Amino acid sequence: MNSHPSALRDFTVDRRVWLLSAVAVVIGAGGAVLAVLLLKCIALATNIFYYHRISFANVSPAGSTLGVFMPLVPIIGGLIVGVMARYGSEKIRGHGIPEAIEAILLRGARVEPVVALLKPISAAISIGSGGPFGAEGPIIMTGGAFGSLVAQWIRLTDAERTTLLVAGAAAGMSATFASPLAAILLATELLLFEWRPRSLAPVAFASITAAILRVRWLGAGPLFPVPEMGAMLSGKIAIGAILTGLLIGVLAAGMSRMMYGFEDLFAKLPVHWMWWPAIGGIGIGVGGIFFPRGLGVGYDNIAELLRGNAPLALLVGLLVAKSLMWAFSLGSGTSGGVLAPLLMIGGAAGELLAHLAGASVEMQALWAMVGMAAMLSGSLGVPLTAIAFTLEITHSIGAMAPVMMSCIGAYLVTSLILPRSILTEKISRRGFHLTREYGVDPLEMVSVNEVMSASPACDPASQLPEYYAFGDETSRTAAERMATTGLDQLAVVDRTTKKICGRVTLHDLLAGRKRAIDRENERVRVFSARIPGERSVAR
Repeated sequence: MNSHPSALRDFTVDRRVWLLSAVAVVIGAGGAVLAVLLLKCIALATNIFYYHRISFANVSPAGSTLGVFMPLVPIIGGLIVGVMARYGSEKIRGHGIPEAIEAILLRGARVEPVVALLKPISAAISIGSGGPFGAEGPIIMTGGAFGSLVAQWIRLTDAERTTLLVAGAAAGMSATFASPLAAILLATELLLFEWRPRSLAPVAFASITAAILRVRWLGAGPLFPVPEMGAMLSGKIAIGAILTGLLIGVLAAGMSRMMYGFEDLFAKLPVHWMWWPAIGGIGIGVGGIFFPRGLGVGYDNIAELLRGNAPLALLVGLLVAKSLMWAFSLGSGTSGGVLAPLLMIGGAAGELLAHLAGASVEMQALWAMVGMAAMLSGSLGVPLTAIAFTLEITHSIGAMAPVMMSCIGAYLVTSLILPRSILTEKISRRGFHLTREYGVDPLEMVSVNEVMSASPACDPASQLPEYYAFGDETSRTAAERMATTGLDQLAVVDRTTKKICGRVTLHDLLAGRKRAIDRENERVRVFSARIPGERSVAR
């Protein structure tokens, strides 16, 4: 028996992680600056469009005195965004997060400088002119673009550029919402496509750096305070949370299909896509006539929902008018995020259920939280991010149990009835498939010794071949070596004796992968019930 340990490690990481981490700290600081600037630009655009003044004060379009002229503002904003996309860069259209994913998967994590410049400007114009969107998508894309530009100035691999792009995206989200943990989890669940120290550490450093600077510039939070809650752990609450999660999962699926249904309708229009955002602005303007609080980012709506006892008119307005305004305008291809609108719609659904049940103010605030978290989890397919994000923006740790249950319920429903999330559907419509299931490669769990064709005896060859595999290496290592050398078989060498003990072929490696398939498909009964006293019969 070989008592010597193999050279295998738990993690594939080298000293370059220190370089990436140092650069990520710089990117984190830059991402925080960009997040603050974008929020200020949105406030400035809102003041210009609706109040005709130069001011960075946070105001809502609903308080404007434009009267009958208010519906024209979103049309003008949409027209400007359409022109910017047509003659600047088409990549500024959309949510922001799908564009970041596309840059990672298809363009080697390279983002053009023009996108880094025009995306935040177009988002500020779109949201400032009344667009019912969140700022998080554009901020994530802007931070990611900054990280990508920094990475392109350094001699890095594609994977390392991806890490720094995602670091910038996480920094933007962390600084905007004071949610460093949720930003790290979003990066892992949605952008990195891996869970490795080489990428997780730099992203975490960027997110934490941005969170520290955010406290200095925008305050520590919580972003949305809620009434003080104890530990919500009763059986009644648990059952209510899981049922709410399941219902909101269905609602999340409906929201996704409605938005893409509008996108399909716009694609059939006999006009150039440059005009679509202006047409989408018509929908915003009409909706704003009936429900002015549906205009703009609407963080004040989220704050009111989380205080509990929101007016019934607000709840219905968010569920109906805000949903239609958001889906119609975003389907037009304008620039804006999905997170804040989904939080509002989910929170309104959760609080409406509590309102109809006659719950107390404290409980209404709880169910608003539960609804928000479930909507985020189901629509984006990021349950861990949704849980952490909801708790970070409210600082209400007592709500952890029901929030967790609702998130898992909504995630389960949407993963069963939707082939893709609201974000990855856009990637699919561009002709690319994206899997969201991350697991250990089956070949990592099978050693070369287990699948190789053994020789009758160890070959005492004095000179080893140029390419070979050690018997205690993983099958994945052998497969990668074949891929880089072009060989379809390798000699297998004992690490201790340095003698050839066999060979491994591509066919052998496929047999190793078949083990994982068998684990997924073969159903066996390990234990079988037997009546006491019954004698077993040998077969």
